[in-house]
Amino acid sequence: MKRSFGSPVLDTAVRLLTPSILLFALYVIGHGHGSPGGGFQGGVISAAALIVVRLVRGRRESWGLDTAESLALAAAGLVLYAGIGFLALLFGGNFLDYGALPLGIDPPHVRAVGSFGIEVGVGLAVMGVMILIFETLVGEEQA
Repeated sequence: MKRSFGSPVLDTAVRLLTPSILLFALYVIGHGHGSPGGGFQGGVISAAALIVVRLVRGRRESWGLDTAESLALAAAGLVLYAGIGFLALLFGGNFLDYGALPLGIDPPHVRAVGSFGIEVGVGLAVMGVMILIFETLVGEEQA
């Protein structure tokens, strides 16, 4: 996928739509900690935005993620998710028991902060994995 299949019209559309799509993905992740879902959906939306940029502009796009960066992003999301869970264990709660985190605020707010951290971790992991799947399906060798 070294070549792009874009045109000036597609390039302009992607330049205009991608920031809005990424902003919507952040909204979905942010809204998800207070409602069902959020992290997975936001991660897929943000990965789709970057994949569309890659499809239209090819590998020459500098702010897209390559395989190593996508793997690091997926690992960072997993570490964030597991880290919050294990922190709760260290402070006497169950795994992912956000109320046990010693943040110095009242328990409902501690749970909201913990839930938001989990959603961000899931979003990062899903985004990284989706881009890795795309890179694998494209099947290019890394130089």
